[in-house]
This record gives sequence, C-alpha cells and structure tokens, in this order.
Amino acid sequence: MRLRKFFIIFCFLFLIIFLSCYTNISSASELPFINDGSVYLMDSRTTKPLYSKDENSKMFPASTTKIMTAILALENSNLDTVVTASYNAISAIPEGYSTADIQVGEQLTVEQLLELLLVHSANDAANVLAEYIGGSTDSFVSMMNTKLNELGLVNTHFTNTYGLQDENHYTTAKDLAFLMKYCLQNETFRKISGQASCAIPATNMWGPRKYASTNELLIAGNENYYQYVFSGKTGFTSQAKHCLVTAAYNNDLELICVVLGNDDRFNVTRLLYDYAFSNYELKNVINENDIVTNINVEGASNDTKNLNLLISEDIPALVDKNSDEELVPIIQLNDNISAPIYKGEVLGKVTYSINGVDYTTDLIAAHDVKKSNVITYLVLGLIGIILIFIIWFIIEKRKKILKLSEIND
Repeated sequence: MRLRKFFIIFCFLFLIIFLSCYTNISSASELPFINDGSVYLMDSRTTKPLYSKDENSKMFPASTTKIMTAILALENSNLDTVVTASYNAISAIPEGYSTADIQVGEQLTVEQLLELLLVHSANDAANVLAEYIGGSTDSFVSMMNTKLNELGLVNTHFTNTYGLQDENHYTTAKDLAFLMKYCLQNETFRKISGQASCAIPATNMWGPRKYASTNELLIAGNENYYQYVFSGKTGFTSQAKHCLVTAAYNNDLELICVVLGNDDRFNVTRLLYDYAFSNYELKNVINENDIVTNINVEGASNDTKNLNLLISEDIPALVDKNSDEELVPIIQLNDNISAPIYKGEVLGKVTYSINGVDYTTDLIAAHDVKKSNVITYLVLGLIGIILIFIIWFIIEKRKKILKLSEIND
C-alpha cells in the first residue's frame, strides 16, 4: 500500500515538473505580451524588427543617454589621456542623481571615466568627459545632437550629457536601438558596456574604488542574470521610469533590445530575447557558387555558350524557424551580355526577399565563354572568294590582251 502511494506521488510530481518545463519551453516560443512603456527588439545585422510596441512614441531616456556620451568620447579622445575634473562639471549634478563622488581637481583617465559612466552610471563622469571633449557641456550637447542628425535619428533630442529630466530631452525606443547599433561598431564600447563591474585605482583624491554594474543582466549570480547579454545601459528617473538598452548574442544571432518606461525592464528584456532566440536563426539561404540560373550567350562558341550563373558569396539571412516561405530569386542581368566572358565576371545581381528584408548579391560566370569563330570563318571565306574572283578576272584579262596581241601580229 505504501509503495503504491509512493508511486502515485512520484508520478504526480514528475507530471508537474514535466508540465512546468514544457510550459517554459512553449512560452519562450510565443510572442510575449507587454503592458507598459515602449519596446523595440531588432536583429543588429539586418535591422529587422522582431518585436515592437509604441516604438516611435516620445519617451524620456534617463541614463541610457550615456551611450551617446560614451561613443562621442571614444571617437574624440584617447583612452589614456588624463582629465582633471572642474568645479562646473561636478557642481552641475543635482542632488539625488548617481555619481562616483568625483572631486574638483581629481584626475582620471578617459578610460576610467568611461567605466564610471557606463558601468556605475556616474553622472559626474559624463560632465567631466563632456567638458574635456567639447570645451563645455553646452558645446558637447551640440555635438550630441549633430551626431543624431548624422545618424538620421530625427525623433531624438538631447539637452544634457547624462539624462537629467527635461521635456526637451527625449528619444524613442526605435531611435535608441539604432543608436546602440552604431555604438556597437566600436570594440571599446562593446568591452566597457559589457563589464559586470569596474575597479578604479587610487587617484590624487581617492583610494581605490570598485563598482558593480547597474545592469543586472550582466552580473552572474544575480537573479536577473542573462548569459547572452554582452552590452547594455540602464536608466531611471521618476518621470522616465526604468529604462534599459541591451545587446545579446547567441548562435550567430546578435540582437538589440530597448525597453523604456517599464519597471519590469530586466524580465521583459529576458522574455523578448528568449522569444527571439527560440523563433529566429541566422543561416545561409544559399551558398557561394550555387547555381541560380542558366543563360545562352550571344556570339559565343557552341561549346561555351551555355553558361551557369553562380552566387558570388554566401547569403546569411535572418529566418523564422517556423516559416515555410518559398524563396524565389529576383534576377537582374546586365544589359548586352555577349562573348567573350571570363570566369568569375559579374553579369548581374540576385535578390531574395525574406521576412520583409531584401538580401542581394552578385551573379558571376561559372566558366570562360569564348567568342564564336563562325563569323570569322564566313568573313575569311568571303574574302577568299573575292580574291579568287579578282585573280580569275586578272587572268582572263591577260588572256584577252595576249589574244589581241597575237591577232595584231
């Protein structure tokens, strides 16, 4: 009896565990429902959106602003340059905003200031960097907005270097995702923004300091840790609420996720990444040297006129794992294709449209195509006939002249 009871309890517990695991797997493949704020999830390589909610709504970015401050600092300074903090840079930070307690006259390198900026989210570090690079914080803010214009991010405007609440300091989830994509092109940005902590050695004002990242997704052992996130920046003000911009990488797929105005930002970000990694993959839809089409080349020799056109390179594409979409190539050939043609010569382009994104590459010749000799032979034959006729005509003319000469004699 006891054995039977134990067996029933064991089966019951096993069923609960199994269903729990199954539910987690299923939920990862389903599109999550998000109530608050605005969200934008996209593939970094193709910029294809995988999830969006109010992505063009005007939002306050809070400290996610600092990714712009960081990239401008990286593009306009050297990491080992020593910068001295000024009174204006330090005193401008309102009480209650996060700082690293940088002192007036304290000397830090640009790299150390960037670590304090991106890891600890130190607002005083933002102003110190801005004054050094722009000459003043106002000039640096002008540089920030100029950069936004260059990147085509027309729905964003900054009034300060670190995210101080201001009605004219705003962005959108979509703009912030594209700004993050630009920043990730810089390897130093990727490195510093992905640090779980930073250690600042002793300066002329302070002893050694160490700070943990404000981005809990980066901190192993934290309940919000997410192993695939490699970069990110948090933000918070009472008006902006909790904000988060991150990047994650798994199975050759690099994604960018922006969550603005959502107090459950870490969980929302994890759910979105789980959904994307469960449903999408990056794979070659066609491989280098695969045959796309075949043509007959005008003016070519019989043995070379039949020509295969090949893909010039692999086409890796973001594809939905659950889609059975048929891939139909759109082929555009060059005008007036004729012999001679050399192996590898570009003769056109092919485009595949997958999930609303176009992937285009060159079509190249599979082999040399020789010019046909038929016309040459015809021309030579015609010339030969004409020469024979001329020779015959000359001979006949000479015969007549000889006959006339004999008659006269």
